[in-house]
Amino acid sequence: MCEDYLQIDLSSETPAYRQIVDGLRAKLVAGVLRPGTRLPPVRQLAVDLTVHHNTVAEAYRILAAEGWLDLRQGRGAIILDYTPAPASEADEALLARRIGELVVHGRAKGITCERMMQLFERALRNGARPEPNKETEQ
Repeated sequence: MCEDYLQIDLSSETPAYRQIVDGLRAKLVAGVLRPGTRLPPVRQLAVDLTVHHNTVAEAYRILAAEGWLDLRQGRGAIILDYTPAPASEADEALLARRIGELVVHGRAKGITCERMMQLFERALRNGARPEPNKETEQ
């Protein structure tokens, strides 16, 4: 069930809980996961992703703290109707820093500025929806 919409890479430098948070948040932002939807129980998602249940529990707690999930004992995680507050200057500064890091990484890998602009524009157009493999390989 969960592997259909969430995958993690256990060999990645990014911790598994962070991959779960980012993966679920991307699905939430894209509208793939809708308000009222019940997420898999912590232990079931942990089994599906082959991680410890505390890893999934931490990811759910982070998303609940952000306002995406309602967590209640015995009810599990239910997606809330979430509308983000306007971004603060600190939020924008963090985004600018991360974009800068991506630009440096892309340039170090030989990706041209023009190509990075194309990729960034496509990401903005598509929101958080995943790209088909043939487009990401261009």
